[in-house]
Amino acid sequence: MYLVVIAWLYVVLMMALVEALSAQGSVLGAIITFVMYGLLPMGLVMYILGTPARRRARHRAEAREAEAREADALAAAPHGGGQSAGDAIAAERKEA
Repeated sequence: MYLVVIAWLYVVLMMALVEALSAQGSVLGAIITFVMYGLLPMGLVMYILGTPARRRARHRAEAREAEAREADALAAAPHGGGQSAGDAIAAERKEA
């Protein structure tokens, strides 16, 4: 995927170079050619093609956060289980 992008940017760079060095061309025209034919389209293509990878990364991050929340909940629970510990505070002893 990156090879196609690099090749296309090389072609567009050569187009811009020819535009800049041409007798009828200009440097501004070369910059506009490079941006409009190269950077903008390839940026859009890379963004669209990168969407599945970003989605997978987001799902992995959400799964890690859910596991961390579960681990925190288990660590905070008495005895590390899902049952209550009963009386969490010992009864007060009265001396007679």
